[in-house]
Formats: sequence, structure tokens, C-alpha cells
Amino acid sequence: MTVQIDNAGRQRHLLDLQTLPVDRLDALLRRAQAFASGAQAPQALAGVAVCTLFFEPSTRTRLSFQLAAQRLGAHILNFDASTSSATKGETDLDTFRNIQAMGVRGFVVRHKGDGAVAALAAEADAGTAVVNAGDGRSHHPTQGLLDMLTLRQAKGDDFSKLKVVIVGDLKHSRVARSDLHALRALGCGEIRVCGPQSLLPDDDTLQGCVVTHDFDAALDGVDALMMLRLQRERMTEGLVESLEDYHRDYGLTTQRLGRAKADAIVMHPGPMNRGVEITDAVADGAQSWVLRQVSNGVAVRMAALEAVLSAVE
Repeated sequence: MTVQIDNAGRQRHLLDLQTLPVDRLDALLRRAQAFASGAQAPQALAGVAVCTLFFEPSTRTRLSFQLAAQRLGAHILNFDASTSSATKGETDLDTFRNIQAMGVRGFVVRHKGDGAVAALAAEADAGTAVVNAGDGRSHHPTQGLLDMLTLRQAKGDDFSKLKVVIVGDLKHSRVARSDLHALRALGCGEIRVCGPQSLLPDDDTLQGCVVTHDFDAALDGVDALMMLRLQRERMTEGLVESLEDYHRDYGLTTQRLGRAKADAIVMHPGPMNRGVEITDAVADGAQSWVLRQVSNGVAVRMAALEAVLSAVE
């Protein structure tokens, strides 16, 4: 396993929230909140080259990392696998090594393969930092952090009395896994997960969670809802009868939202499948914090890049 914290106690990489010490997680959230509250962004990365090395499509994650790096003074290189030498057969590791040889010291990597980002980090030079922007079904640490930051802004720092429900395709969701790691680490009072059996993981991902297939029951009295999209691009078989049936059973409507607490917040990592897991009225309604999540993404990614790159040698 690639070590995220080096022997000197510095954060070398950000690869997952599962093995990140809770004090580091909390420090990242507090720094991100300072940025979100308008703290002046120091030019901590002036002269540092950062490459967004994306082997999968992205909108929010890529753009927010680019903006975060710019606000910290970094030089940005954007890598698009579809227009790169990867189409000629160059391996991911050779791509990484070649870009690193140009003097790039920061890599923000998204990949469809589980463990692929950690594998690249294991090959990084001593002065190179890697941030995981999503790998396969495994981890999406900055999304988990921005979701926790959004929860803190809405509900305060003490999660011990909160009831949070994550709904939908947990089987294929790296976001759900990172959120679950973070919620446990921060002491969430009750974590509920809900979805059809075919879309729930069959490993220990849901350890300590209240699991149900009854969406209406799962909503009763919750403080926050995280809706997940059906990740059909990661499915090897049809795991739901139809989108209409899924919406009937697991789609969040204003009527269903009424079962939650009156001040419950609705979150979604995007992209949203409107009319499938969430209706327009909820997505654009007063209880939706979806755009706040997007805004918080820039602050969180500033904190992450600053943490791993401001002290590189």
C-alpha cells in the first residue's frame, strides 16, 4: 500500500480517505473551510507544474482542480487520454514517467481501474505528489471531503447526532465508499444505505450501516440525503428492471423528501440523471445543496493541493 504520510509526518499523496488519519482529514476540512469563507489564497504553488492526468471523462472534478491549482499559483497541464499517445499504445506508467521527466511535480489522476492511481503514486519520484481524482469503484477522496465540508456547513462539526442516508448505486460508486469512510471517521451517529439488492456491494463496504431496500423508511427523520446516479458505464449487466421502475422505487420526489427532517439537505455528486434518481423540483429546490457541493469542490481541492505540494522538495 502506498503511504500517504511520509516518515517526516508530511502528507505526500492524497489517495484515499480509508487510511488517512482523522486529524489530517479534519485539517483538510478546516483549511478548505477557510478558503470557502474567502481566505486569501497564498501563491503556495508558484512555479510548480501540476498535470490533470485524466484517463476518464470529467467536468466538475477536472475543472475545479484546474481552478484550485490556478488560485494557488501553479502552472496547469491538461492531459486528455483520447488525444494522447495512449491511443498509440503508450502505457499509463510511461505516460506518467514522461510527464514527470518534464519537471511536473503534481499529478491529479483519474482512472477507470481500481488501484490504478495508487500504482502510479508508488512509482513517483520523491518530490512528486499524486492526488486521486477517482479510481474505478474504489476511492474519490476529494469528493468525500467536499461532501463532509458541505455537511459541516449545513449541520455543524459534530456529526454524532446526525442521520445520513446514501441512496442508489452503491455497488459501483467510489463516491459512496469515500463518503462512508469519512462519515465513520467523523463519528456520524447513524449511516443508512438504501438501494436495490443488485446495486449494493457484497463486501465489507457497508459495515456499521443500517441497510434497507425500503426508500420511504430510509428517509424517516434523516438530516441529510446523498443521492447517487446509476453508473451504467461501470455495469457489466443490467442490474435494474428499467429506469422507470427505478425512479418509482428509489427516485427522490418532493413528496418523499417530506419524510425527512424539515431542514434536511439533499446532496448529489453529479452528474444528475434528472427524472431517474432525482426530480427537477428537488434538484433545484430550497433543500438542494448540490451547487454548494460544486463550489466547495474548489476549496477542498485547493486544500488538498496545498497540503501535498507546498512542501515538496
